[in-house]
Amino acid sequence: MADHLEASVTLPSDPASVSAARTYVVGTLAEWGLPSDTETADTVRLIVSELATNAVQHTFGQSPTFTVDIALDRDEQLRIGVTDSHPRFPKRLPAAVQQDNGRGMVIIRWLTAECGGKLRVRPTREGGKTVLIELPWILPAEQTR
Repeated sequence: MADHLEASVTLPSDPASVSAARTYVVGTLAEWGLPSDTETADTVRLIVSELATNAVQHTFGQSPTFTVDIALDRDEQLRIGVTDSHPRFPKRLPAAVQQDNGRGMVIIRWLTAECGGKLRVRPTREGGKTVLIELPWILPAEQTR
């Protein structure tokens, strides 16, 4: 595989785009060698779903679109970032918060850590933010033989 692969999609900040983001990421990763029926693909699917949902729900109409960027470096590290144009960073809520919503970042943080990855939030030059996860790239054993 190449030393570096990248893919990106920009979608409208609409609830239907959450499914489109999931489908795009899982499809791209399948092209890069990660079958969509693996535990890793399921984890990535859930992380992307939470990130995209946050970009749609918590920008309060101030971000008409969001962008999903995917990068794979040297078959070692997968990066997935979701960028929107809203300046407010996600709030850190305790895991025990009893709300109907607001636990997305807790889920993302937990899943990322469980996979041995990192979560970062960075400002963009345009005044928005990117929520970025970095995960080790692990293919199923049958794929690496």
